[in-house]
Amino acid sequence: MKFIIDHIFLLAIVILSGGALLWPMLSMRGKRATVLEVTQLINRGKTIVLDVRTADEFAKGHLPDAKNIPVAELAKRMGELEKFKTRPIVVVCQKGSRSATAVAALTKAGYTEATSLEGGIDEWSKQGLPLKTPSLAKPSLVKPSLAK
Repeated sequence: MKFIIDHIFLLAIVILSGGALLWPMLSMRGKRATVLEVTQLINRGKTIVLDVRTADEFAKGHLPDAKNIPVAELAKRMGELEKFKTRPIVVVCQKGSRSATAVAALTKAGYTEATSLEGGIDEWSKQGLPLKTPSLAKPSLVKPSLAK
């Protein structure tokens, strides 16, 4: 007991720092999955990929077959996802914070299989996985000649 009284400030620092380390885990909103877990979900099929970034961010590159509904519009456009309510939904954003917010909203609305991609598109790209981008090359209208 004397030790606790003599070192009350040291114990307070230990408790506060431990709480600060645990806070991100305790305040996590919704389910999260690593890039590996998300690729496994996608490869199993019947998984919906929902990109909650803005249309401009989405146009710069997104996961193949992703559906774009910006997080600001999600509450209004939730009906577009109604038929996928029981299917796995992987929610993606740039770094993972907007997708966590979207997963919380989806879970509250009854989407039981909503999961956020940890690290978002940044982590996906860092792992060297493909992003679909608009093609900048225009197809040629002239057929190449076979004879030289």
